[in-house]
Amino acid sequence: MLRRRLLRLFPKRSMIALLFLFSLSSSFLYFIYVAPGIVNTYLFMVQAQGIMIRENMRTIGAQVYEQMIRDYPFDLNHSDATLVQTTTYLPEGFTYHPNQTCPERLPSMKGPVNVNMSEIHMEEIEALFTQNSDIKQGGHWRPKDCIPRWKVAILIPFRNRHEHLPVLFRHLIPMLQRQRLEFAFYLIEQAGTQPFNRAMLFNVGFLEAMKDYSWDCVIFHDVDHIPENDHNYYGCGQMPRHFAAKLDKYMYLLPYEEFFGGVSGLTVKQFQKINGFPNAFWGWGGEDDDLWNRVRFAGYTPTRPEGNIGKYKSIPHHHRGEVQFLGRYALLRHSKERQALDGLNNLKYFPTITYSSLYKNITVNLTPELAPVSDY
Repeated sequence: MLRRRLLRLFPKRSMIALLFLFSLSSSFLYFIYVAPGIVNTYLFMVQAQGIMIRENMRTIGAQVYEQMIRDYPFDLNHSDATLVQTTTYLPEGFTYHPNQTCPERLPSMKGPVNVNMSEIHMEEIEALFTQNSDIKQGGHWRPKDCIPRWKVAILIPFRNRHEHLPVLFRHLIPMLQRQRLEFAFYLIEQAGTQPFNRAMLFNVGFLEAMKDYSWDCVIFHDVDHIPENDHNYYGCGQMPRHFAAKLDKYMYLLPYEEFFGGVSGLTVKQFQKINGFPNAFWGWGGEDDDLWNRVRFAGYTPTRPEGNIGKYKSIPHHHRGEVQFLGRYALLRHSKERQALDGLNNLKYFPTITYSSLYKNITVNLTPELAPVSDY
């Protein structure tokens, strides 16, 4: 009965025409939505092939250069004024002297490292490094076989991650020692009941670190990010720098171009010029995007490690009751207006300071009243 009515309303030819138009429109929509993805995939493959060719050529050039050093030995350390940093790593047996600046690319830096994510007690880590590594109280270390090229303060924001900290130290301390950097660790721990404020903790850590020593740069390091390659040089020469360019939880892909989270660094002067981190981000999310904006507004261009050098593993965890900051998008829309008003210049805090054998602990009870922001 229904079929007869439809045939009366729509003759067979009309039905065929409608089906043809529907099929055509579906194919057209499919082409609109899918074709760009296919094209992008093809372009990505072409780009990836180009990157592989470029990296292979760079590797060949590095091998030729290294062979030249081996076959024609000469003293590259005779003058720091004429020493140009090479694009390859110095060969085994290369000698440098205690009264000269440490090279940036040392034979001790092997590239990919084995990451051990298993838990370990802090007492074991302290016993391991304090007995054999000449680390001073508070986690300050300086190489003895050459003059460190850079003095680096490592800031770690912290709350309720006691099982993660020794895992980080197990990997990061040997890496920094192989890189012959002078360094110290600052653990900035948030007390109280307010949502976690990663950015404000970094500001507190920076101000406290500046009281201790004439650091060249500061690295902002999440406690759960473990570097996978010791060629990821934590020196200060390419700041501002986003070190954690490829994180395993993001399938080693950069989530978006402005991503600046996990591990990043600025020189002391740069961080002072941008007025530090914003203090208004309570809860997780958004503060690293605001830092990217501040860096760009100040006229700086962030750098990232090449290839797979910037790979990190993230220790699996939950945010343990820490809330996501839902107001971050409203603040990000006004990054430029807030930059001169909210940061290092409007922060007050009252720290409790203790010393461990591997780090300086700075405990602060943070509240919004400690960083008031005037209207903008």
